[in-house]
Amino acid sequence: MTRPRPGPTLPEELLLLALDPQRGRPYCRTRFLEYAMAGAALAELEIQGRVTGERGYVRVANPLDPPDPLLAALMRSLPPPGKDRLRSGVTARSWVRRAGRTAQEMYVAALVRRGVLLRETRRFLGLLPYHRHPAGPQSYAGAVRERFAAAERAGFPDHRSRALAALVSAAGLDPHVSGGERRARPAMRALVRELWPAYAVYRNVRQDMSDQTGKWSAGQAGSVTSRDS
Repeated sequence: MTRPRPGPTLPEELLLLALDPQRGRPYCRTRFLEYAMAGAALAELEIQGRVTGERGYVRVANPLDPPDPLLAALMRSLPPPGKDRLRSGVTARSWVRRAGRTAQEMYVAALVRRGVLLRETRRFLGLLPYHRHPAGPQSYAGAVRERFAAAERAGFPDHRSRALAALVSAAGLDPHVSGGERRARPAMRALVRELWPAYAVYRNVRQDMSDQTGKWSAGQAGSVTSRDS
């Protein structure tokens, strides 16, 4: 069994990269960040040797709970390993879509409890409550950004840094996270298709964007029909 890497997990690092430390807002759409958080959990579990990705499916390779309780809870939502490998597992794309919100809420709550993030409650139009999560007194977001920048300058030399870069790109965070190294963002985009957790995120992001475009086009067509009636 591969020992878990000390320090923050990929979901933690991704979340801290994704949030504006002053305003507490994500740099991408909330739903896209949810997908990326689920993808980051899969990437971390793969690095620890607990899951594998085969032909678009996630399969549990080591059913023992990882030491991190959040990863353990998310891994329990995956189908247990079966004797028939062709029928065991779940598609990475569907699991990312289903588990994204849970993954984000779990990690945000955990980082708030540890003082890494703050939770500020505000109200939209004075009525509907919503939350912002700026950096807290125990934040290590600066260190996470420095490590990401160093990995970017080095061309993302290891699997962990490549996985994080691919997830950043898949969620559309790269314009806000990349330090502008030459060819870095195209390289990050190329990694998305190479690493299956990030590709599952990317496919869900693209699906949402396509659905939104379709609704907008239908609305425009309806407006034109109404005016012409």
